[in-house]
Amino acid sequence: MSAKLARALRATLAHAVLGAFRTRLLGSENVPPGGAILAGNHVSYLDPVLLWCGAPRPVHFMGKVELWDSRFIGCALDRLLAFPVRRGTPDRAALTTAGELLSAGALVGIFPEGTRHRDDGADGLGEANEGVAFMALRAGVPVVPVGIHGTAEALPRGARVPRFPQVTIRFGDPVRPEHYADGGRKERVQLMTGEIMRRIADARDKAREA
Repeated sequence: MSAKLARALRATLAHAVLGAFRTRLLGSENVPPGGAILAGNHVSYLDPVLLWCGAPRPVHFMGKVELWDSRFIGCALDRLLAFPVRRGTPDRAALTTAGELLSAGALVGIFPEGTRHRDDGADGLGEANEGVAFMALRAGVPVVPVGIHGTAEALPRGARVPRFPQVTIRFGDPVRPEHYADGGRKERVQLMTGEIMRRIADARDKAREA
């Protein structure tokens, strides 16, 4: 039921949402077939909405477990392919769910910063959670960096009503786990995390300049 509803919404309502924000989707060919993680910068609640609508294939987003405290929101998220994660702890249930989805060839969406981060620093990114690289190495799947620009203006922090500037989403070149085969697990996770964040920043900059 959930998958059918998600496909129906992506084929109908998603196009209207993308159109409302004049969303440009660049580099979609960089999303490979099979299991992969989409990892993007996070500045607005609109980020997962527009990425869910615009990704080449359905995306299973990992969301903070507190969202499921609301029965209505939790029910909606279940039907939109999302699954909960307890932030700040090694959530085995979430890792298992993500691993099963990736093994089945699905796309899993994660924001490595963990929460919305103001885009005002040198690279505009917050501190990265290493869980993305850990999952990619464990499942043997690539990580596609995603740069999102325009959502901070469309729905900034504290805003209740969105504005409608143009939003650009750019899919960058995948970071592949087989390139991090040497060294201990901790070292490989750290190296891959650093590369993932560099490529997210690069994709975000290219989205900004497009």
